Order: sequence, then structure tokens, then C-alpha cells
Amino acid sequence: MSQKTRVLFLCVANAARSQMAEALLRHADPEGYEAFSAGTLPGEVDPRARQALEQLGVSTDGLHSKPLESFDGQQFDYVITLCDKSAFECSTLPGAGEYIAWDFEDPASSQQQNAYKHCLQQIHERIKMFVLVKSKAQAPQQMLAPVTLFKCLADDTRARMTQLIVQEGELCVCELTAALQQSQPKISRHLAQLRSSGLLQDRRAGQWVYYRLHPLLPAWVNQTLAQVLTADDPQLAEDRLRLHSMRDRPDRAALCG
Repeated sequence: MSQKTRVLFLCVANAARSQMAEALLRHADPEGYEAFSAGTLPGEVDPRARQALEQLGVSTDGLHSKPLESFDGQQFDYVITLCDKSAFECSTLPGAGEYIAWDFEDPASSQQQNAYKHCLQQIHERIKMFVLVKSKAQAPQQMLAPVTLFKCLADDTRARMTQLIVQEGELCVCELTAALQQSQPKISRHLAQLRSSGLLQDRRAGQWVYYRLHPLLPAWVNQTLAQVLTADDPQLAEDRLRLHSMRDRPDRAALCG
């Protein structure tokens, strides 16, 4: 099992921005990253930051303000500051493979409406880009071997699920359950296999978990799947009909807004 990448987020009070970043990175890739946060003058976690995270469906368990000194002697792969870089003396920063400065406006002093939600959205986008770029830099050229792809598609349920996801872009468990008319445990089990193989990536939005093709798939995989869809498949047509006839289908636009 590969070692997780350690990331420390810093701001002055460790009350909002660095807490948001810590929670978002843990949420985005808990298997690949260990996220921490601290402040030079720590106070208390701002309840408005907690509320913004919870509204996005991100866990706030374990979040608390910590002094920078509590990480003395520890080594990190990345140390990321989230406010004016001049607020930190280089001599006080823990050891890191790379130092990065992200400057976000303090929502506590912002005059903008919904300042905490806006700040969270900005940090969320930066975290997603950070994970994507760092994962791409570390990803092997052959992320998914041909034999793995064909094993994934050899099962009827997994093949149908993959075809639907390719056509729709992104689907959650309940949508696939309705489309394939199979039990939720069976669908979840096959999705877990597709995700562990590297074919799919998941994301949580509120109570729903959505699955899509992994963005770092080799070009030949995407080309192969696209070519499969050119075949006239009555089964896929029936699955799509049931999907689009589904009642109480999750509103992805509302969840992502």
C-alpha cells in the first residue's frame, strides 16, 4: 500500500479557510492524502465555516483549531498557506517537500453576501485542481491495463453500468439500480470493483455518491468505450429508457449549484 501524501494548511487563526481546506482534501481523496491544518494565532473553528462544509456534505468531525507549534518536528509533502504569505516567517514553517501559497479573502471580514459559501467554493475548486494535477503527475502511463478493462466488461452488469455512465456522464447508485432493475447491494458491489480497478471515480454530493469515468484514463480506454457505444444494443436502449422514466431522480444540477 502506497504511503499517503501529507499536506498541512496554514492561516493565522485556523478558524475558517485552513479548516475548510483540511476537510475538503480529506473528503476529496481520503485514500491518497493526510490533511492537517494549523494557525500562528489559533482561535476557535468558526461555526459558519462548519455550516458551509456541512451544507456541501463534507464531514466536519475532528476539526479543531491547533497551534503551528503542535507540528514541530513533523515532515510534510506540502505546506500550503491560505492567506497573505507575509503572515508567516519562513523559519516557523514545518519541513516540507514543497511550499505553496494560496491567497483567499478572509470570509470573516468580507462584505460579500454568503461569504463563507463563496470562500468554500473557491477553496473546493483549488483542492480539486490540486488533487488532479498531483495525481496526474504521479499516475503511470498505463493506469489501466487492457486485460483489466476486459475483465471489468466481461460481466454483464458491469458492462451495462459502464455503458450507461459513458453515455450519461455521471450516475449514482439509485439511478443504476432503477435502470438495470437490480438490487442496490449488487450495484454497489460492482461499482466498488470498477472503482478499485481505476475505471471509475466517485464523488459525494449531499446524500448521493456519483460515479464517472476516471479523468486520468489512457486515451485508448476512452476510445474503446466510445467505439462500443456505436453498436446497436437493444439492452442499452432499454436501460436508458428505464433511467429516463425514473421517478424522484436526484437533481444533479441542484446538488452541484
